[in-house]
Amino acid sequence: MDELDRFAGRHDGVISRTQALDLGLSSTALERRVSVGRWTRMATGIYMPAGQPISQKAMVRIAVLRCGRGALACGPTAAWWLGLLERPPTHTWVTIPRERRYRDRSVTVRRRDVPAADVAVVRELRVTGVALTVLETAMILEEARPGDGTQFLDRALQTSTSLARLMSAHARNPGRIGNPRSAAMLVHAASGGESEAERIFLRLLRAARITGWACAVRSCGYVIDVAFVDRRVAIEIDGWAYHRTSERMAHDAVRQNALVNDGWTVLRFTYHRLIREPDAVIAEVRRALRR
Repeated sequence: MDELDRFAGRHDGVISRTQALDLGLSSTALERRVSVGRWTRMATGIYMPAGQPISQKAMVRIAVLRCGRGALACGPTAAWWLGLLERPPTHTWVTIPRERRYRDRSVTVRRRDVPAADVAVVRELRVTGVALTVLETAMILEEARPGDGTQFLDRALQTSTSLARLMSAHARNPGRIGNPRSAAMLVHAASGGESEAERIFLRLLRAARITGWACAVRSCGYVIDVAFVDRRVAIEIDGWAYHRTSERMAHDAVRQNALVNDGWTVLRFTYHRLIREPDAVIAEVRRALRR
């Protein structure tokens, strides 16, 4: 194995023509490697050593290289590359400079100029930075399935970024696809989502024609978000998890235990579940009321 193969190995088995020439390989020698079967041409100007398994990471590198100068992985593809998603998306997302054009049915290509502050190089692949990646991935996931995007954003706020960084990235990238939806998500994230979650839950109750409930009911020294007093069913609504401190979680546990010991059936619903599984939420409420 020579330096070129070692370079490819460090890049998930992928090497471009430009990279090979920069490492000292001549055009003639490159074509010879292909003709004798030492390298396999994956796309125009992109190669892999023969026998090299094609991993998901290799496919991402190939997609970005195929899109040419200035390309970078974005959206869910960047989120997976950055470790924000556990599984690679079924589709590849790539951004190219606005001045360029590229069409490929196997890749979702976005044309725009990304500010330098929102570009990162991770394992020698250009990707959108964490904050912009989180914003765009949340929007894409939310469009695919309501609740998934807000939950992803909530988790990222707990582990990978901050609201201030997200808002800065949002401000640096005006006019991008999904900006209004991202703005709405940031508003809910900033407020913690509890008030909005309660409004969503009450809308679900009204739509399902469930009656007999009241808001802000006092019992055991605590205030229950929504209560069916006659049935002794208490509904607790949780906002975004990143807003909940360990002290708040401990307090909620003490409150729930007190209510249960006083004969209440307590159901808890999160902001994200109310959006993602409204029918299941109503079904659980109905089951509790039938007891």
